[in-house]
Amino acid sequence: MRKLIGCLLLGVTCVVHARIVEIKVQSVRTFADGQTFGSAGAYERVTGTAIGELAPADARNRVIVNLDRAATNARGMVEYEVDFDLLRPVDVQRGNGKIMYDVTNRGRKFLPVWLMSAAPAGANNPLTPADAGDGLFLRMGYTIVWTGWDGDAPRANGGLAIKVPVATTATGAPVVREIRDELVSATRGPVQREFRLAYEVATTDTSQMRLTVRRRESDARVELPGTEWRLKDARTLQILTPNSNESSAASGPAVGTLYEFHYPAKNPGVLGIGYAATRDFISFLRHEERDVRGIVNPAGGRKSHAFAVGISQSGRYVREHISLGFNQDESGRRVFDGMLAHISGVGRVFLNYEFGMAGRTNTEHEDHLYPENEFPFSAALQIDPFSNKTAALFRNDGFDPLLIETNTSTEYWQKGASLLTTDPQGERDVALPPNVRAYLVASTQHAGRPGLRPDLGPCVNQRNPHNPMPAVRALLVALDHWATLGTPPPPSRVPSIAAGTLVRPDNQNFPAIPGFAVARAGNTLPLFGDWVHPKPDLKRQYQPLVAKTDADGNEVAGIRLPDIVVPLATYTGWNLYKRPFTEGALCDRDGSYSEFAATRAEREQAGDPRVSVAERYTSHADYAAKLQAAAEALARDGLLLEEDVAAYLRLAQSDALRKRFRQ
Repeated sequence: MRKLIGCLLLGVTCVVHARIVEIKVQSVRTFADGQTFGSAGAYERVTGTAIGELAPADARNRVIVNLDRAATNARGMVEYEVDFDLLRPVDVQRGNGKIMYDVTNRGRKFLPVWLMSAAPAGANNPLTPADAGDGLFLRMGYTIVWTGWDGDAPRANGGLAIKVPVATTATGAPVVREIRDELVSATRGPVQREFRLAYEVATTDTSQMRLTVRRRESDARVELPGTEWRLKDARTLQILTPNSNESSAASGPAVGTLYEFHYPAKNPGVLGIGYAATRDFISFLRHEERDVRGIVNPAGGRKSHAFAVGISQSGRYVREHISLGFNQDESGRRVFDGMLAHISGVGRVFLNYEFGMAGRTNTEHEDHLYPENEFPFSAALQIDPFSNKTAALFRNDGFDPLLIETNTSTEYWQKGASLLTTDPQGERDVALPPNVRAYLVASTQHAGRPGLRPDLGPCVNQRNPHNPMPAVRALLVALDHWATLGTPPPPSRVPSIAAGTLVRPDNQNFPAIPGFAVARAGNTLPLFGDWVHPKPDLKRQYQPLVAKTDADGNEVAGIRLPDIVVPLATYTGWNLYKRPFTEGALCDRDGSYSEFAATRAEREQAGDPRVSVAERYTSHADYAAKLQAAAEALARDGLLLEEDVAAYLRLAQSDALRKRFRQ
């Protein structure tokens, strides 16, 4: 740091490490009205931005695509500016001296709502007591940190992003190339009347563009003539054909239908800088007292340990952070001691590419042929059957973190999660390295979290309300103990080929529930070559498997939380689309839910093979006792916190559950 200060004072160019050079604190505010959280006391929220610099020639940075095409400053460094937000103890000495980094998902904060049951309304702007939820990680004394890493993440409503330079050619001209933008209405959000393109079109000459449509991923593409679409502006595509989902002849895209737009795009950002920004900001918080201008470390001083938790897209980010080597900073120090990736399957992020699109997520129906599921999948060293390449997610360079990967049933059906613990062809189980654990939270859907309700949404079956987060909370605490105390977490809990609990999707043993739509096939992982002009090779694809179910349709392996061990319903990680969506395809990342009949007479009348509530439990008290026993057994195994055992018991005594029993 002294060297950089000297360079700044003398106005000369020096060779320096990449680092955070300037902290800009925008606000320091009291959090949760000054409420105290255990021994850590009161917290305050600090927001701002940080300016960082990267050396393009440094070996640790050369993996960043187009970094050598970005503009440099007088010191030959590439600059970026990243948003940050953090919660720190007002009295830093009362904290635990550790960072909990919540990797943002499309600019959003997930940890308070998903892991501390905070109010969703304040998720991205946490200030009130309701935004603290049960305060678990605040009571434990962590400094909770968020930063931007995605240059395309929206900043609206408190979103966090990063400003990165645009790549140019050697002459300084814009980079232009043909790309493919897949566009779908209503499957992952509201109905759209027009589509926003991922990048700005490089020309107004529509003869260089091509729009195709198909109903299903496997259908042939049909080109739409130029009279049926137009560009509203350089980033907006309008569909002019009549919308078959409307009673009138209104123009617009049909819901669930796949539109693909090929066009010459320009000005790709150097998006891979997002990984380096995380590396350097967390390293700054851990090891530096001040920036080069004397601004104090916003975390309140150096930290002994740093942990990261990523959920869904940000869990895939965690996996890529490790694989690309960003867990080593430019001073040769480990960045994160431990990382937890939740609901990421075997995926990565479509970020470190020219014209990357980090918001893409591969499912059976949508974004199916974009880069995400690339070998190597597992932290275990394996051989790719198609390239004969030997590789692992881990680099084995001394900087790999302790890693916990948790997945729900959905990731086995949609995200290839079985390949974390099997060979790429799904023929045999593989042993994970000792610094890795993998867990399936059984019978849970992708977005499982506190407060879900069994509504339908775009799906045929009611969606799965099961909450997997009690297990994830316990494992995140265990990750800390693993790194700081040397106490290993519980052994991995996943279905396996050897135990007969990991099977092909058409062999899951699911019961014939009347009126309940059943999935028979999962998402495939074929090799497809270039993402702009993909040609999927169905003869060369990896083989994910799914968990076997019991007679109730609930999964028999993994972490079976109390409401699965002592069930009142069937819970799955898959569902199917209903009309007017793509009927029969897997319903994005949603699961299904079906309550048991109350009595034997009711189930027999309906033809339901599942044992009724009255046949399973002699009374509400019998049910509550069994639920308590299941919760306590998980706590003994280190898979449930004691406070969450108590929460299950309160749930068992709730009026809603009492009504399920006819006494």
